[in-house]
Amino acid sequence: MTGTRQQLHNIGRRRAYAIWATALAVYVLAVFHRTSLGVAGLLAAERFDISASQLATFTVLQLAVYAAMQIPVGVLLDRFGSKALIVTGLVAMTIGQLWFSVADSFAFALAARALLGAGDAMLFTSILRLIALWFLVRQAPVVTQLTGMIGQMGAVAAAIPLSAALHTWGWTMTYATAAFLGVIATAAILLVVKDSPYEKGAVERIKIRALRHSLTEVWRDPGTRLGMSVHFATQFAPTVFALLWGYPFLVSGQGLTPTQASALLTWMTIVALFVGPTIGRLTAIHPYWRSMMALGVVGSISLVWAIVLALPVRSPLWLLIVLVSVTAFGGPGSMIAFDLARSFHRSERYGRASGVVNMGGFIASLTTMALIGYVLDRMAPGGPETYTLDDFRVAMSSQFLMWGFGAWMIWRYRRHSLRRVARVPGAFEALRDGSTLLPGISRDRDED
Repeated sequence: MTGTRQQLHNIGRRRAYAIWATALAVYVLAVFHRTSLGVAGLLAAERFDISASQLATFTVLQLAVYAAMQIPVGVLLDRFGSKALIVTGLVAMTIGQLWFSVADSFAFALAARALLGAGDAMLFTSILRLIALWFLVRQAPVVTQLTGMIGQMGAVAAAIPLSAALHTWGWTMTYATAAFLGVIATAAILLVVKDSPYEKGAVERIKIRALRHSLTEVWRDPGTRLGMSVHFATQFAPTVFALLWGYPFLVSGQGLTPTQASALLTWMTIVALFVGPTIGRLTAIHPYWRSMMALGVVGSISLVWAIVLALPVRSPLWLLIVLVSVTAFGGPGSMIAFDLARSFHRSERYGRASGVVNMGGFIASLTTMALIGYVLDRMAPGGPETYTLDDFRVAMSSQFLMWGFGAWMIWRYRRHSLRRVARVPGAFEALRDGSTLLPGISRDRDED
């Protein structure tokens, strides 16, 4: 337990913020790399001579690798600590982006994006572990929200500035320059970041033969399943919309111009940036209601989508703005999942727990992307040029399956989690009062 180790540095103060700011800059870079193909789709199709389906494979493969890496990354994180994983992730992303800059075939470019996804997978949960160790309980939810939301500024940088660079410098120079940013970030991590404010021992030494048992214990904890359910239900809608199907839906389905559609996607990022700290503050003050807040986010998003898809004609612009704005709540809402994981697990197991939680949203995102694509292929076998509003109305309705399943899981595991909390003397009352987030590392560190 954290309370049995000697504390070497103050938490929640200047050193903590310096470490977090450095790691946050890395996360912004990771999001930039992750979304850097968004404005280069047409150039990529021309450079590699590929179809629209092959172009979509870049995004799907990258997310699939990201999701598949979460449990291995969680294990490695608990074994080696955040600093080692962040540096490894940066090296992988730098090599992947540099490889992508010189790739001249679809196969090589696809391998480069897979390596990029693997490096990206190592960063977010590593940063969450730094937050869990370096900040007080009352600070951590807001800092977590700020991490997720400020990180999305990387997506903004991957839009207009990257587009301008591509047209000015060309493909190879632009992506090679982006890769070089990883070298600078790696140097900053090595100089500034420290794994823990406590003496050595914060990293659990996991033996291979005990790994299966350890993961089983993490999975059986209802707090892990509750966190994964929250991430599953909240994260996929903005991810699917921003990375793949939002732009075609707005242009081909709703009749917006490409400029209007791009502006709405940018607006989604801006809304999430402002909503995040508010949700973080609410989760810190009212920990008992965290999963209910997530259900409120899911209900709001699904309600607005139901209204838009039920209209027999194209939606007015104001309603599409509302749709994009409410859908953006899913990003900050998904951060609640990691706060739940932090509450139910000691720091020695936080990496594994966060990895499992993080898989939830990306499994939902990949499944939803595939469902929408499958339905569109059946509705409009002629390809993207033949998509209509009716096609999108049916295809986008597949999201309701995921929202319904996710909401049911949240409700189910909320009850299981509360029963576990009730077994700890005084824990349930403290949780209702908002004085602590137990029963994981939070209780020990709240008393520091």
